[in-house]
Amino acid sequence: MDASAAKLIGAGIACIGMGGAGIGVGHIFGNYLAGALRNPAAAGSQFTNALIGAALAEGLGIFSLVVALLLLFVAK
Repeated sequence: MDASAAKLIGAGIACIGMGGAGIGVGHIFGNYLAGALRNPAAAGSQFTNALIGAALAEGLGIFSLVVALLLLFVAK
C-alpha cells in the first residue's frame, strides 16, 4: 500500500469520532428533553449540565478533526 493512501485511510478513520460526537450531543439533548418533559421543575437546574456535556462531546469531536488534519498535512 502506498503511504499517501494509508494517510488518507487513517484520516478517514479518525473522522469517525466527529460522527460519534454528533450522536453524543443528540443523545444528551434528547435525554435532557425527555427529563424536562417529565419533570419541568428540575429542567432549569439540569440545563447547565446538558450544556457542559454537549461541550465536552463537541470538544472530543474537534480533537478527532485535529488528529485527522495532522495525519493529512503533518505526517510524512
